[in-house]
Amino acid sequence: MVQQPGSATARGAADLELDPAVMLSLRDLLPTVAGQTVAAVIVEVPSYAGALTGAMGENIEAAVQMALAGFLRLASSTRESDPSTPLGPTLEGAYALGRGEARSGRSMDALLAAYRVGARVAWREMAAAAVSAGASSATLGQFAELVFAYIDELSAASVAGHTDELSTSGRVRERYLERLAHQLLSGAGEETLRESAERADWQVPTTLTVVLLAAAQARGAVSMLDGSTLIAGEELPELPGGGERALLLVPDMHGRDRHHLIRVMRGRHAVVGPARQWTLSRASYLRALEAVQLGLVAGESDVALDTEEVLPALVLGADPEAIADLRARALAPLAAVRPGPAARLQETLRSWLLHQGRREEVAADLHVHPQTVRYRMGQVRELFGERLDDPRSVLELVLALGPMDP
Repeated sequence: MVQQPGSATARGAADLELDPAVMLSLRDLLPTVAGQTVAAVIVEVPSYAGALTGAMGENIEAAVQMALAGFLRLASSTRESDPSTPLGPTLEGAYALGRGEARSGRSMDALLAAYRVGARVAWREMAAAAVSAGASSATLGQFAELVFAYIDELSAASVAGHTDELSTSGRVRERYLERLAHQLLSGAGEETLRESAERADWQVPTTLTVVLLAAAQARGAVSMLDGSTLIAGEELPELPGGGERALLLVPDMHGRDRHHLIRVMRGRHAVVGPARQWTLSRASYLRALEAVQLGLVAGESDVALDTEEVLPALVLGADPEAIADLRARALAPLAAVRPGPAARLQETLRSWLLHQGRREEVAADLHVHPQTVRYRMGQVRELFGERLDDPRSVLELVLALGPMDP
């Protein structure tokens, strides 16, 4: 923070000429003015009512004295001297003060109000002392301009510090949140996760639900969800689609709230994993990832895929070789039938098993006459024989014929 030579403060300091007697009187007044300034701030700025007492109050009073002393050094500088020399350390202090306010979670409103109160009190007391020491009215006018230009410089320095701190802390917290998201997805231990959550100032939820969606849709979706939703997507080698996909970890969308999540994800090419205890959210990630890898899609293209609705397909897709072997063994009797008739018999057997042998429902499902169902099932029974009455064989057939389309 370097004061610019062309500023109003520099010009005012260069033009002001104070008699040494006036300057001595003002220096003697510094402790009194500092105490009165702190007292006025406590009364007039409610945000500091409890913050400027005890040891902190003493520190603030010392800081006010330093600021006032910096002002007097500035006021006593000559035309040949560099005004930034006495002003520089004070501006650095004001900048640090702004950063401290940001770290304390306060806005700049209170500090700027304190500066205004301080300027008024300092001007009132120092002007009275200057008059008593014989300062002219012209000098007082210049003195007033310098006081308020000085306060403007301090205010601007504090605003810059406050802004820089928020920017820095915001980036730091964002990195902490990203690290937490990746730890959750990689299955880190509970102690590590809790430490990271505390470091990121992230409120721990009961559950987390992973959502995979188009990267371009991520920010819009987050704006409609809990503010604690985490966003990931980079450095996830398992995630298909690279930068085209993003990943959300959405807090507490279990139970009835899941319906809201599914609605929010409509039209976003999203796959929604199951809700899991927050420390076990990797399981939700793996479920959603499996659905993507298996190429599962929702019944309507603009509806989010709810993995809870396609569990049979996920189970059957877990080991493709195993299901292929099972299908070959369970459907072996159809191998001797020509492909066309075999496909129709397979379709009929599947519907018959799913509708528990209710012929009218099977006929409605296949859009055929009930007599056609009866005829086909007669052929099926000739091929499969007692297998249709054996529970284990029936289970294998149900698995081999696959789930109904989601």
